[in-house]
Amino acid sequence: MNTTISVKQLGKKHPILQEKVISLDTSESIVSVRTFLELIVKHQVELFHASSFEWEDEDKIHLPKENYLPILTDTGKVGFGAIYNHNKVNIVTAQENAIVAFEDGLYAVFYGDDQLESLDDQIDLAQNNPITFIRLTFLAGSYW
Repeated sequence: MNTTISVKQLGKKHPILQEKVISLDTSESIVSVRTFLELIVKHQVELFHASSFEWEDEDKIHLPKENYLPILTDTGKVGFGAIYNHNKVNIVTAQENAIVAFEDGLYAVFYGDDQLESLDDQIDLAQNNPITFIRLTFLAGSYW
């Protein structure tokens, strides 16, 4: 099932990830928020494992290609695609962390214009409404 997601952060002008279509490993059109988060995390962990390279393939120079600089200036983030952590991610632990972070309010999930506030809320993936994740940042300060 294909769905469109974007990731934003409060206070930032441009989204971190803008309208990316991903294919989730489910045949159901109506899923709960908990199941949706688990599917998203599973998809991202599988992408991470697929992009990991072997020790012999490690880029020692970290030089970008010539056509890479315009892409970096468009996105506003400089990175050379190097993965320094060679450990495999446990999918179950990552899914549990995503659910706890949602319950703790570290990010908000919007289905179209509606905020999903409970893990039991239902999402109809067949409608193909965009799903937006917003990273929430807490303000530091004092009471004085």
